[in-house]
Amino acid sequence: MLQSLRVKNLAIVEDVNVSFGSGLNVMTGETGAGKSIIVGALGLVLGERADKSLIRASEEKCTVEAVFEIGDSVSINAALENLGIEPCEDGHLLIRRIMLGSGSGRNFINDCPATLQALKTIGDLLLDMHGPHDHQSLLDRDFQLDLLDSFGHLLELKGKYEAEFRRMLDCEAQLRTLDGDDHEIAQQIDMLKFQISEIKSAGIEGMDEEEMMREHSIVGNAQRILEIADGLVSALTDGNDSAFDRLSGAQRLLTELKDIFPKADAWHSEAGSIAVQIQELSNDINSAVQNIEGDPGRLQWLEDRISLIRKLKRKYGATTDEIMTFLESAKKRLNELETRGERVATIVSELNGIREKIKTIGADLSKNRKKCARELEKAITWELKALGFESGVFNIDITMCEPRSSGLNEVNFGFAPNTGEPMRPLRLIASSGEISRVMLATKTVLASHDRIPVLVFDEIDANVGGEMGNAVGTKLAAVAEKHQVICITHLPQVAAHGTTHLVVNKNVRAGRTYTNIRVVSGEERISEIARMLGGKDLTSVTLKHAEEMLQNRWQKQI
Repeated sequence: MLQSLRVKNLAIVEDVNVSFGSGLNVMTGETGAGKSIIVGALGLVLGERADKSLIRASEEKCTVEAVFEIGDSVSINAALENLGIEPCEDGHLLIRRIMLGSGSGRNFINDCPATLQALKTIGDLLLDMHGPHDHQSLLDRDFQLDLLDSFGHLLELKGKYEAEFRRMLDCEAQLRTLDGDDHEIAQQIDMLKFQISEIKSAGIEGMDEEEMMREHSIVGNAQRILEIADGLVSALTDGNDSAFDRLSGAQRLLTELKDIFPKADAWHSEAGSIAVQIQELSNDINSAVQNIEGDPGRLQWLEDRISLIRKLKRKYGATTDEIMTFLESAKKRLNELETRGERVATIVSELNGIREKIKTIGADLSKNRKKCARELEKAITWELKALGFESGVFNIDITMCEPRSSGLNEVNFGFAPNTGEPMRPLRLIASSGEISRVMLATKTVLASHDRIPVLVFDEIDANVGGEMGNAVGTKLAAVAEKHQVICITHLPQVAAHGTTHLVVNKNVRAGRTYTNIRVVSGEERISEIARMLGGKDLTSVTLKHAEEMLQNRWQKQI
């Protein structure tokens, strides 16, 4: 479960530390107080993208930290290991995200640097967020199909189908590359043969262009190199008045000096070492230039090779390695075209086998979907009755279609909210309040099948009021028996069902707006429920009503 969330310098939040309890956590407050900012902060630590405009004015960075208590850490630790991050050893997971004013940022999981994708991967295992407009996703047929597969635990079977479907697409792509009339194929073969011949005849494999450039420079400047080297050897050892001769004279003087000035003994030894170094340097220079020749033939050969390599680089790659890679690719493509008939026959045979597998797996997936659809229909219809649709019926229509990446089915969720009304596709229902309740019913059913520990509902009760608000609160409390639930609400009927009640408010100090959040209980909680019932002007009637709502809620639990 989510233990705590700390937010610093995000929008109007300066520094807030929120602690959450198990069960149903309700979050209330005036419009604009910052409730959605808190939920937005959760989204940030779970990998959602953001920009520097979210950083509080005049601040350089904002930080969001979330601490999770991990019950079953097997799946979390497996995901962390795949990401190269240390596993949870003490049953806790810390996710920290820092956004900087420069637009960059840093992310950490258990103090290990992490990418946004890593945050999202872990976040998908920890928390499911449902915003005020997410019920619209329930109208999308792909989303409906995913819900059905999730409910029926069909994701493994669906994965097998998808793998075969990808193989089919790959085979079809290979066939397209081999497709074409004989004249066109013949032209491709001729071009490939020319390219292969040009590269192979150049004989550049293993050649080092830089080494050839260095040799070209030496051969082209051979005369000048020899002249300079001869001058250096003469100056060092071989010429009249060379450095070695002068140093020899200095050594003779130092030999006499060290007998009368002991400190000169070290100077004498040092001069001897220098003399040896001068001789070695002279020998090295002489040895290095011994084989240098200004051979015009060699120079021309080098120029031709360098010119050829540059020509090939312009056509086939920026380096000799890239040219050789192109050569191997051309050979492979040539072989494919020259053996096109055999290749096509092989691929077609493979493709036919894959299509049969797709039919078999797809039929199995379709059969399981139809079975699960009946179970999901009954479960959601049952939950909808508790949400005010006494005669409501939920329907899942499954039809066959041509093979696609998700299977052989199209799915369409339907709903008849009242007796005597025809079943209509969910997307044709105009009431957002009805759709919100259908989404809550769906979430309630899936919660019992879902291992994600934390569910966040941001105004799931939008466009719902009166007795239906109490039904929504009851349903959220039921979901919270198996999951930690965090719910932002404007309905006192929902807030009264919370096991932990958090109130968000804002105030102005020294011309700046600050958001605060605190847990309320007792008289404070009664006052907050009363505010939600009747506004800021609390009366004894609203306070009494609020107290009764809370008492009724506790009595129902008992």
